[in-house]
Parts: sequence; C-alpha cells; structure tokens
Amino acid sequence: MGSAAELIPSSAVRESFETLEKQRELITSCTALWKELSDHFSTLERGLQLRSDSLRSRRESLDASTKRTLDSLNRREHSIDTSVRIALAKLEDRRLAALHALSSTDSAEADDLSAKLRSLSTKMDTEGFFDLLASKKKEVDVLRSEVPVALADCIDPAKFVIDAISMVFPVDRRVVKTSNDYGWVCVLILESLVPVLADPQLGESRSLVTVAVKERAKEMADEWKGGLEKLGGIDGTKPSSAHAFLQHVVTFGIAVKEDKELYRMLILAFAWRRQMPKLALLLGFEDSMTDMIEELINKGQHLDAINFAYEAGLQDKFPPIPLLKSFLKDSKKTASSISEERSSPVRSTTYNGGRREQSAIRAVMKCIEDRNLEAEFPVQNLQKRLEQLEKVKAEKKKSPSPNSPANKRTRANNGGPMPPAKAGRLTNNAYVSSFPAAPTYVRSPSHHTYPAAASPYGQVGNGAYGSRSPPAIRDPYGYPAEEMSPHARGAPYLPAPLQYPPVAPASFAPAPTSYPSPPMTYPTYGGYSNGLAPAYQQGYYR
Repeated sequence: MGSAAELIPSSAVRESFETLEKQRELITSCTALWKELSDHFSTLERGLQLRSDSLRSRRESLDASTKRTLDSLNRREHSIDTSVRIALAKLEDRRLAALHALSSTDSAEADDLSAKLRSLSTKMDTEGFFDLLASKKKEVDVLRSEVPVALADCIDPAKFVIDAISMVFPVDRRVVKTSNDYGWVCVLILESLVPVLADPQLGESRSLVTVAVKERAKEMADEWKGGLEKLGGIDGTKPSSAHAFLQHVVTFGIAVKEDKELYRMLILAFAWRRQMPKLALLLGFEDSMTDMIEELINKGQHLDAINFAYEAGLQDKFPPIPLLKSFLKDSKKTASSISEERSSPVRSTTYNGGRREQSAIRAVMKCIEDRNLEAEFPVQNLQKRLEQLEKVKAEKKKSPSPNSPANKRTRANNGGPMPPAKAGRLTNNAYVSSFPAAPTYVRSPSHHTYPAAASPYGQVGNGAYGSRSPPAIRDPYGYPAEEMSPHARGAPYLPAPLQYPPVAPASFAPAPTSYPSPPMTYPTYGGYSNGLAPAYQQGYYR
C-alpha cells in the first residue's frame, strides 16, 4: 500500500484536485444558471397568467357590453314603431291645441305665467317666448319647472328652441342690442328641452331630433367655435356663453370626438358652475373624471373638486373633509397675505383679506349643508370665525383710516356739493346746475395777475385732486360791456382774462388779439337767463 502511494507522483495528485475543483465550480455555475432560468420562466409564467386573466376579464366585460348593446339595439328597434305612434298622437294633439290657441281670443291668461308660456309655445312665438323668459330672471326657480311643461305643448319643440336661442346664440342677431347677458336664458331653455325630446320608450338615452334640426344645431356649434378665436380664446369667453355651448352640444347630441379636448378645457375653465360635473359625464368624460378632479385640486379649486367627485361617485377616493380643511387653510393664508401688504392703505387690505376669508367660510358651510356633512364637519367653529370677521369689519367701518379716499360725491377743492349724478341724462342735454349763484367779484387794483393760456373750450381744467366739479366759465374774448348781450349785462360780473401790463378795471378795454372777429352774442341757454355759453362737462355725460 505504501509502495503504491510512493509510485503516484505529487503532481498527478495536484492535477486531480484541480480537475475536481473545476468540476465543482462548473456544477455550481450550472446550478446558479438553472436557478436563474427557473426564476425567469416562473416570472414569465406568472406574467402570462396575469395577462391571460386580464384578457379573460376584458373578454367577459366586452361580451357583457356587447350583449347589453345588442339588447339595447333590439329594444330600440322594437320600440321604433311604438315611439313613432306615440309621437304622431302627441303631434296631432299639439296641432289641435295650436289651432285652438290661434283662433281663441280669450285674454284671461294674461296674469298667469304658466298659461303665458304655454300659449307662446303653442303658437310657436319664439321671440315672445324668449322675451318673457328674459324678463323673469328673478323667478328662475319657477321657470325651471314651467318651461318643460310649456315646451311639451309645442308642435316641434326642437325647432322652436333652435329658433328661440338663435337670436343671441352663437352671436347676438337682435336689431336692438343691449348689454344684458342672455346666456342664462339659452341654458334654461336647452336644459328644459332634454326631457321633452326624450324617447317615450327609452327615455333620455335616445332623443327624438330630426336630421334637419341636428344639422342646424351642428352649424350653430361650429359658428360658436369659429368665433372663439375672435374673443381671445377661452379666457375671453363669457361663462354663460361657454355653458350654453356645452349644453347645446349635449341637448342635441352633436358631440364630436375631435372637439373632446375643447370640451374638457371649457369644463375645467368654468368648473365652478353647478352643472359642469353633470355635463362632463354627459359628454363622455367618465374615465377622465379622476384626472380632472386632481387637476382642480392642484389649481386650488377644492370645492369644485368635491362637486365633481360626488357627481362621478368618487367621494371615497377623494374624501371631502380633508379637501374642505385644505381649502380653509389656503383661504386663510391668502387673506393674511393680503392684509399684510403695505402697498395700499391698511384699511383696504384688511377689509379685502377679511372679505375673502368670509366668502370662503360661507362657501364651505354651503358645501357642508348640500352634502350633509354636518356630523363629520360641525359648522359651529366656522360660524364663530364668521362672527369674528364681521365684528372686525364693523370696527373698521367705525374708525376711518387717514389714508381712506375722500367721498366721491364731495367737492375736493372747496367742499361744495356735486351736481346730480344723472345731470347728463336730462332732456336735450340741458345743463342744470346744482351750485349756488356765482358771487360778484371785486378786483383789487393793486393785485396784478398774469394771463394764463386760454383754453380752446373756454374753460379751465379740473382741480388739483381730480374734482368732477364744473369749471368756472370765463369770458375768453374780453369784449366791452356795451357789445355784450342784454342778458350778459344783467348777469353777475365775471372777470375777463387780464392783460399785461394791467389796465384800469373800469375801462373794460378789449384785449389785443391776433384773431380779429366780430363781437358774439350768446342767447339764453336752456331757459336759464345766465347769459353764459354752455360748457361741455365731461364728468356728467357718462
């Protein structure tokens, strides 16, 4: 045994161990590689399983959606005959009612708003219908319940509404234009038309709108979009006009995929309007409501975000209480920063800051009341804070600040009264002065005055503090007394511009001038024997 060991050289033994070590490393590497491959294939298998489950779920969802759509199409197909029959029966009833209304001379309905609306709707009197609604803005809550009933009596309600709103939407086409905003009337009529156009079998999911009316509605929407650039984009658009456009699109079902981004921008720009969350859902933004709510929160519109969340059923994802507290915190911080500004009077900045905080507290209390959150967010502390702000406001009013501006209706130069606020609206623009009669001036012979530059309008400028008082009327010509009108000779003496060197006051010599012209006589103006030429007072004609 020992001899056999002696016969094996040590180098061979070393080489054998090295070979075994290499084989061990190879086995270890293969084992690690096998484990890595096994984990990789396991990951792939899990991914494929997840994708398979997702595809299976989507296929089941699509199958269910397809089944619902097919069932809806079947219901629509089978309901067409019934809907047409009901619509024809209603049309005949409306036709007879319209003939009766046109032939009737009964005026007993003059004081009944509901009867007036139904009569105008039955007669297809679009102008009278629109004007009546525009004159009842204070009764808008009553109109919301009466207008749908009145439109239901119309022979062609869709065409009637199109004709009614076309006077001011998309552009004002009235002969006599006013500064009043009638966008709210358009919104009211369009909202009231939705239940009237609803299919009697399927409801509001299908509107009974003719092709001709729908094409005209599309033309009006395109015209509104074309005029958007002339107004400076969305920022230059009136909120009521944008609201009317969106409601117009929803009512007549003319939404297009290419304008979806425009709809979204309009909704977010005017998200504070109460109907915007509902319009967002009707325009197909169900899947985008989460992003829209987050965008509103980032912009500081927490209350609008709450309204959107409740309308979309996402109040669990966006709890209202933290949003309300965050809104109050931000509003208080903003109010404090306004009150600390030094660039304007202290009283003004404090009042503005407090007013902003008051508005925010009232808005939060209204939101709590509307959403029934009193149990989660008691309003007692908010009410106390509101009372504190009211107290501070009252104290500020009692103690006027030295930096507060002067009363606008007080003359800043001599404390005299201002003329009537509506002096420029009198008949024939006659000037009626509310000032006392001009006193008779006595000029001191020793007091020399240098002539100032003559005004081309025969009057001097306003006072040093921007007074709106009428300037003193002076004689810019300097004619002798004997060349003036009799009325002027009987009027109190008003000094003419002095010459330099001065002359004796009694001489009344005409001032040398390079504009030779005959003497002028001013007739009595506006029935007042003051002998003075009328002067245009810019401050009165506004």
